[in-house]
This record gives sequence, C-alpha cells and structure tokens, in this order.
Amino acid sequence: MNNFRRDERRKPRRAMDGILNAPSRPQLTGRSFGGRGVRTDSFHTTPRTIGDFSRPAGYHVANSVLSTPRRNQPGTPPQRSHAINEDSLLHMSLPPGKLQLRKDKKAPKRRGFLRHARDWRRLRKRVVRGGLVFALLLLLAGGYLGMKGYFKLHKVFKGGGSAASLAAHVSPSLLKGEGDGRVNILLLGRGGDGHDGADLTDTMLLASIDPVGKKAALVSVPRDLWVTAPYGGNTKVNAVFAEAKARAMYKTNDIKQAEAAGFQAAQQVVQSVLGVPIHYYGIIDFTAFQSAVDTVGGVDFNVTPDLAVSEHMFNEQTRKNYYLNVTPGMQHFNGERALFYTRSRHTSARGDFDRAERQRVFIEALVQKIASAQTYTNPVKVSQLMDAFGNHIATDISLNDAMRLMTIGKSIGGNFDSVDFAQAGSPLMTTSMISGQSVVIPTAGAGNYTAIQTLVRSKLRDGYLASENASVTVLNGTAKAGLAAQKADQLKSYGYNVGTVDGAPTQTYEKTVVVDLSNGKDPYTKNYLEKRFGVKAATKLPDQAIQPGDAKFVIILGQNETINS
Repeated sequence: MNNFRRDERRKPRRAMDGILNAPSRPQLTGRSFGGRGVRTDSFHTTPRTIGDFSRPAGYHVANSVLSTPRRNQPGTPPQRSHAINEDSLLHMSLPPGKLQLRKDKKAPKRRGFLRHARDWRRLRKRVVRGGLVFALLLLLAGGYLGMKGYFKLHKVFKGGGSAASLAAHVSPSLLKGEGDGRVNILLLGRGGDGHDGADLTDTMLLASIDPVGKKAALVSVPRDLWVTAPYGGNTKVNAVFAEAKARAMYKTNDIKQAEAAGFQAAQQVVQSVLGVPIHYYGIIDFTAFQSAVDTVGGVDFNVTPDLAVSEHMFNEQTRKNYYLNVTPGMQHFNGERALFYTRSRHTSARGDFDRAERQRVFIEALVQKIASAQTYTNPVKVSQLMDAFGNHIATDISLNDAMRLMTIGKSIGGNFDSVDFAQAGSPLMTTSMISGQSVVIPTAGAGNYTAIQTLVRSKLRDGYLASENASVTVLNGTAKAGLAAQKADQLKSYGYNVGTVDGAPTQTYEKTVVVDLSNGKDPYTKNYLEKRFGVKAATKLPDQAIQPGDAKFVIILGQNETINS
C-alpha cells in the first residue's frame, strides 16, 4: 500500500505542489547506479501550469540542497539531492566523486547563530509565560487577600450606628440638633482577657470629626471621673461598661447582648458629661492595639518635654517587668512600647490627665501613620490588621461609613484639636476623695458639667453652623430679667454667632418667635433654631419697632422659656 516503494519508472511523476506536472517519459542521462539514471537536463515536454507563466512559479534557486544527504554506506546507492536552477524547473544531479557534505566554514557559525536565536526565542516565550503565570498568581493572591480582608472587615464593622453628616449632601431635616453636623465616635480601651479588670475601660476618648470644615478633635474622659450610672448609683466612669455588661450577662447570658448593654450605658453617661451626641462607638483591647501599631511598622513622633515619661511597669501577658523610658526628642514606638506609653500614669505630675494627653498625641500620630502608609488600600495590610483584631475589637460603624470616614480622614490630615479639662490656670476638673477612693469631679462640684459642656461645644462646633455663621439677635419678650443673656450664652455654647442681646419693645410674648431674615440662605441654622425652640420660623418681624440690623435671625423669647429655664 506504500506507493513510495514502487519503481518510479513504472509511474509518471507528478509535482508535489499540485501546479506542475512532470512528463510521462523523462530522459535519463548521466552516470547510473544499479541501472538507474539521474535526470540532469530539462524535460522534453513543456511543463503544464495553471495560467501562462513565462518563468517557474516562484521557484528560482540554483543548487540549493533541499534534503540533507547521508554518507554512503557500502553496498548502498547514494542518496539523491534535489536542486532547482535557471534551466530547469526541477534539477536532479549526482555530485561527482563521493557524496560528502561541503565544508563551509561559515555554515557552522550560521547554524549556531540560528540555534542561539531559536533558544533565545524559546527563553523569551518561557519568560513571558512565566511572567503571565506570576501575574495571575499575584492577581489570585490579591483577590484572596482582598476577599479575606473584605469579609473580616464586615465582621468587625457590623454597623448599627449612624451619622447623617457622613452623606455628601445632607438635608437639614436629617440633623436632629446642634452637633449632628459632626461625627462623634466614643473610643474605649480595655485590657481584655488575661488582664486584671478585663472590661474596665481605662481609656475613654471622644473622636469628633467635622466633614464640612475638614477638622477633627480628641476629647479625653478621665477614667476616675465620678458619675451617676444609668442603672443606678455612682461609680467611676471606667467601670460603667463593665458593670452594665455584667448585669446584662446575669439576665441573658448572651455575650453580644451584654456588650451592647455596656456600650449603651457608656454612651449615655459620656453624652451627659460632654453635652454632645455620640453617633458611634468602638472598643479595642491591649492585644489589638499592640498588633495594630506593629502592623503599620510602628509610630514615630517628636516627644516634647511634657510628654516624656519614665516608669517601671509590669507586663501581664509576658509576666515580666517592663521599664518604660521615653525621653524628649524623636522617638520610635513599636507595639509594646506604645502600649505602656499610653498606659503610664503613676509617675506623671498630673496623673491620669497627663496620660490622657499622651494618649491623644499618640492616637494622632498613629492616624497619620496609617494615612501616610495607605494601609487601608493595601490588601495585605488590611488582612494583617483584621487577623490581629479578630475578636479584640468591636464597633457599630458599618463598613460603608468606615470607608467614608477614611476618605474624610485623608482630607483632614493632622489637623487635630485637643481638649484638656485640667489645663493650667482654669482647670475644669480636679481630684477628690469620695467613699475612701480617689476620684475626679468637676471643679464646679460633683455632677455639675455646665462649664465642661460649654468648653466641649466651643471646641466641637457644628460644621454647618460654622460654615453659615449666621448672626443671631436674642431679645427678651418677657418680664424675667436676664433671660436673654442666659439663652444667648447657651446658644453660644452650641456654636451660634450671637450678636445683639437685649430686651424686646414689649414683654408680653407668650411663646417664643423665631424670624428668618436670611431669605433661605442659611437653612441649617434655621433648622437648628426651629428644633431648639419648637416653633416654625417666620419671615417677617412681629413688631416694626424691632431693629434687626445685620442679623439673619431674630429670636424673641416668650413666657414658655421661663418654664424651661
């Protein structure tokens, strides 16, 4: 069945390309081996082609070796070589003498060059393929880390809290009152498992963010502040969360519900002390704090002389002594050093007030480090942070709100304000002894937080009130002396731009009147005033004798305010 084994003389040859047909009886000339001749001249018949080509169809190579001849073996005929020349379309000839490869000194180099080029192309293909595989692995790894971080972020940022001011465009009707123009987050720090008083929140900070003015502030609540607990009785503020949680555990034995009760109690107490709304909470233990600092590569900042500290302390986790020695100047803090630096207080002149100041400064430096390193956009860092946090952190901030806060945080940078209640000259808090224990109380007396709230509100001015900064006139429309001044001071504490404070032409107003003279240009101020006084703003003054001047709003106090004052 193999036609190649048949005698070629019995069957006419045909061209392999399907274009040229060989003659039926070609002449054989030249020397022969075994009775066979080799064609050396042209065909006697005209080759047939498709079309009338005047020259061979694209083949015009003379004496080109088309197949590599083998060395002659004894008793075997030499192999034929095929060539195409000028005179014939297909030329077959027998080289004279022994069949040998022609020695061409340049050929080996040429073949070596080609071999090298082929190897180089193969190598390049392998590199490209390897690079594609490597890129794919990176993509898969990044996707895995991203998904891992995403799910763990959702586990940490469970949601539940809300702040209307996080939206890009906030309707005034969504803001409940002054202070809702900011985002206030209560940050709690506890020891956690393995530490004495695991649920005592020795660190209590209020982080307040102004999305409108692109500013932020930190307010420290002293751990020993003597407060009235929502569940009854008096206690230190650092024990409110722990006691509320323990009481809830006794009733439900559900850890999540118990911690929610602890958060609610802590928020309620801090709101009553500071006089501002709290929109979110977050709690972190020592393990997560230390791991977070190490994950971002530590924190560096310049320690001023008043922030330097030296103290012999004890590490409950390693059960070893630790010597903290932080001198003035640029200092680096790894996780362990940062933890003890923010906990130290016994060797400080102002005790817990100095520790609170160190905590505020360190938190600012940590936030700046996270923002500069772009940790939250790095899936590896996010994954590491989430692994470190695990069950060591909890918050009612949703993931979407957290991302929005991060975006706002980038625009704020290091623009932080700090509130110190024990500032030299006019301290608002002081230490005292109650029931045989050292506590902190307001200078005005236990439970009197008026001065504290005034200071906090002035530092945490509502962003929308600040942006509009509308001038407000307060007039007393009653016979009660000093009512206008009293209400004016209260409005100032909330951040209103209070101008004229005086008596109205008449003192017979039964209900308070709010007049909007801004022609709708200050909707946030209008919204806050309407909700504060419980009235709908008018657009015209009720008495033409009133001279508003440049005021955008005029408030005429009525008799109903004497009941509430």
